[in-house]
Amino acid sequence: MSLVADLERALGPGAVISEPAELRTYECDGLTGHRAVPLAVVLPRTTEDVQAAVHTCRDHGAPFVARGAGTGLSGGAVPVAEGIVIGLARMNRILDVDVPNRRVRVQPGVTNLDVTRAVAGHGLFYAPDPSSQQVCTIGGNVAENSGGAHCLKYGFTSTHVLELLVVLADGEAVRLDRDGALDLAGAFVGSEGTLGIATEVVVRVVPRPTPDAAPRVSRPCWQPISPIAASGASATESSGRPRDQPSASARATCTDVSEPLNESGAMRTVRGRAFAPVTSRGGAASRSAVRVGRQAPAGRPVGAARDTRGSGSSAAVPDRRVR
Repeated sequence: MSLVADLERALGPGAVISEPAELRTYECDGLTGHRAVPLAVVLPRTTEDVQAAVHTCRDHGAPFVARGAGTGLSGGAVPVAEGIVIGLARMNRILDVDVPNRRVRVQPGVTNLDVTRAVAGHGLFYAPDPSSQQVCTIGGNVAENSGGAHCLKYGFTSTHVLELLVVLADGEAVRLDRDGALDLAGAFVGSEGTLGIATEVVVRVVPRPTPDAAPRVSRPCWQPISPIAASGASATESSGRPRDQPSASARATCTDVSEPLNESGAMRTVRGRAFAPVTSRGGAASRSAVRVGRQAPAGRPVGAARDTRGSGSSAAVPDRRVR
């Protein structure tokens, strides 16, 4: 009997894909430069299904590769030509949530974000995020020891895996943990499928960080233009925009605004520069400011306002240069 027929008999016809057009979906992962069309794809739902698939492949001497969501960029899920892909996408159940011990037991097809959603109501989250947490799955993360944006603070996937149920190459299912003299679970994480297929994973979840207060600068980086601040007059540039505020295009590109500029004098930062309203002698906020250390244009010292005649301003600023 053929390999495909034996797989269908072991797992059921609905769990085996063998149509050439459908197999094209599984010819590569995120590393699209390397492709190979498998002979068939099996989609198990349980550890027993994975064991049955591995036993069948072993009996026929057929190579097999486990596949998660296929988002990896290292080619870890690229099949062997005419081999078998064991896709774990249907093994997507969260089996147990242990909030007091901050442990979650999942099948390998559960996405990173789903783990976080399962514990978010308890102020916890799953830290590893290879910048694809909405679609990448725990099984693929375990196989590749994925890192991502949070690894500098929280560590890689291996830091958060506590226990594994693994199907070995001969079809035997074994449980690996991190107790004892040998860290067997730690050795399995990052093995890229060479040691077996993880069918259950116990991961650690951690407290979600509380939002910090908006960042503050130690000292203002902007000072009033002396003549205008002293007179209480407000000066605008030819565009009609207050000098202490960035242009509309600059505002559109700012991504690190900590809080809006407001009438109470609260400070804001835009791209690391601080803006603060300046109070004039009369108590009104002056809207003109000049950055500390800015070089004066040729022929005009620092602190001297530009000539605003013709720009709509009613305040004439005297020339205070020493002659």
